[in-house]
Amino acid sequence: MRELPMVDDRTACDSGECGPGGCGPEGCGTAGAGSLDTGAAADLAAKLKLLADPVRLRLLNLLATAPAGEVCACDLVEPLGRSQPTISHHLKVLRDAGLVDGERRGTWIWYSVRREAIVEVLDALRAATGLAASLV
Repeated sequence: MRELPMVDDRTACDSGECGPGGCGPEGCGTAGAGSLDTGAAADLAAKLKLLADPVRLRLLNLLATAPAGEVCACDLVEPLGRSQPTISHHLKVLRDAGLVDGERRGTWIWYSVRREAIVEVLDALRAATGLAASLV
């Protein structure tokens, strides 16, 4: 991961008004323009929060790398070392968020990643951080 340089706002002012407590009432003018509104920030934060769970990340990984592009829920218990109800709970959270699809076939549900939804989350994060243009 690339580290971003730390900025000391007090060194950015030419007016000499900055002191230990910060800048004057107008600030230093070092903040970006920012275009992420409150609603978009809340939506992105909610998706990132649900993705911050290691079990959910591993589920997405197993689904995304499945040779057939889909996995039966019964085949997710052993690789994750979790109970079937726990796996079902995490899959429901991912499904409710629109990140995975599920199709019932008899007793079991087969899951697949909604790749376009994952790309939307990645694009929103890139746009929110201003890194969209610099990442390939």
